[in-house]
Amino acid sequence: MDIQGKVAIVTGAASGIGAALARRFMADGARGVVLADVNLERAQGVAKEIGAVAVKCDVSREADIQALVATARERFGRVDIFMSNAGILGRMGGIELEDALWDKMWQVHGMAHVWAARAVVPEMVARGEGYFVVTASAAGLLNIVESAPYGVTKHAAVAFAEWLRIAYGRRGVRVSCLCPQSVQTDMTAGGTGSAGVDGVLTAEQVAADVVATMREEKFLVLPHPEVAKYFLSKGQDYDRWLGGMQKLYALHAAGKSA
Repeated sequence: MDIQGKVAIVTGAASGIGAALARRFMADGARGVVLADVNLERAQGVAKEIGAVAVKCDVSREADIQALVATARERFGRVDIFMSNAGILGRMGGIELEDALWDKMWQVHGMAHVWAARAVVPEMVARGEGYFVVTASAAGLLNIVESAPYGVTKHAAVAFAEWLRIAYGRRGVRVSCLCPQSVQTDMTAGGTGSAGVDGVLTAEQVAADVVATMREEKFLVLPHPEVAKYFLSKGQDYDRWLGGMQKLYALHAAGKSA
């Protein structure tokens, strides 16, 4: 898909990958971009800079996503691209973490994509064209040793993106899934952890890869190409891969206790 003349919604757009995508979409000739974020003031700053629209939206609430899409339709008449990008890191840990944190992760990394698809995919099918992009993570393909809820819910994000592609890919809806490792954002300001093993990319580099993948209409967006090799190794010898991850977890645990 070519961005020229299209209307896009980007969630989590006040900073990081979302802000970079909003800027890139406008630079590539989008007719309109709606930036959605819980931090409205910061989103408004980015929107003012690029001539876009900012809307306060908590993606863990379906009503907020419905209102966001309604605003985009009222302003621009349609939604061609939905970039379901918002995410949270939460705290590091595993099964000991409280249910409220797990629930929030499920809402933001799982149900937010479902609610967004409910809001825009039917009109894309009716029109015979549209693009839905899910921001997951390399953790959604490989896992991550620092945070169980993050890795688990990012797996869910990948699975839902796959399902959308399977169900609607022959009905005009293009679907891609972004799975980077470490990116320079607010989420990595305190350190990159194991995700930084292959380097830290800028949000602008990631946005460029997203747009390139959308033009080719491929499924996976892999700004860190090493992820494809790790994913292949995982599939070829699952037990060996798990053993390697156990070693990485042990190093992480030792670092925490030091």
